[in-house]
Amino acid sequence: MENNYEEWTLVVKPNTKWFELHLSDLWRYRDLIMLFVKRDFVSVYKQTILGPLWYIIQPILTAITYSIIFGSMAQLSTAGLPKLLFYLSGITMWNYFSECLNKTSNTFIQNAHIFGKVYFPRLTVPVAIIISNLFTFLFQFSLFLTILLFYYFTRTDIHPNKFMFLLPVLLLIMAGIGLGLGIIISSLTTKYRDLRFLIAFGVQLLMFATPVIYPLSSMLGKKKLLLLANPITSLVETFRMGFTGVGGDDFKWGYLGYSFSFMVIVLILGVILFNKVEKSFMDTV
Repeated sequence: MENNYEEWTLVVKPNTKWFELHLSDLWRYRDLIMLFVKRDFVSVYKQTILGPLWYIIQPILTAITYSIIFGSMAQLSTAGLPKLLFYLSGITMWNYFSECLNKTSNTFIQNAHIFGKVYFPRLTVPVAIIISNLFTFLFQFSLFLTILLFYYFTRTDIHPNKFMFLLPVLLLIMAGIGLGLGIIISSLTTKYRDLRFLIAFGVQLLMFATPVIYPLSSMLGKKKLLLLANPITSLVETFRMGFTGVGGDDFKWGYLGYSFSFMVIVLILGVILFNKVEKSFMDTV
């Protein structure tokens, strides 16, 4: 009797274990992730006149606005840096985090039409968002470097140092925090839609609890401790210190260690919750 044997490359089955995450599927579906990256990158400014130039126009206009309102009118300290350079250093890092958090927090709702038709690891979508936002960061980082070089050759108080080489680590931590918090929120919004409005408003408020428009050195006592409780604070300050040389007195490896630990915790919790919700979210979304 002939033995009919079929070898399956993928077996779809219910997942009931909390820690059965199938993260290896992300590598197997890496081509799909890159397709999502291309989709996210192209669709943002499709059918626009200036196209990718908006990646540069937005941060420079924001930095100019901050320079006028917070620098000139409110006269907030910029730690001795030129206003434009100071605000642009904060905006460059903050934009990457906020975009990662905002976009991943809508994963289930915005992709329900795809998730309901075909199977693929749902985690590929938020991971693709993190990667596509990295390309946006590179555009804005190029703008920051251009402004930095201009002031470096025209002034004597700009001192780039070895801490600039921590940039990949800072981006990794920031991406992990944005991804972890984003997929936690995305999992919760399948039942509680109000969270979408709360998060959009909350991210804007969180920026004011991050040293984007003021240096950490301008805060003392309990105010400084509250800012340091924000895991993004040390990332923005380290970035600014590495490329401009200001804020060195407030740098401590323990602050980065806290941000890294926070990232690990929220990323693990986020992936676990995301994994459990994806099985039944089509019934509630």
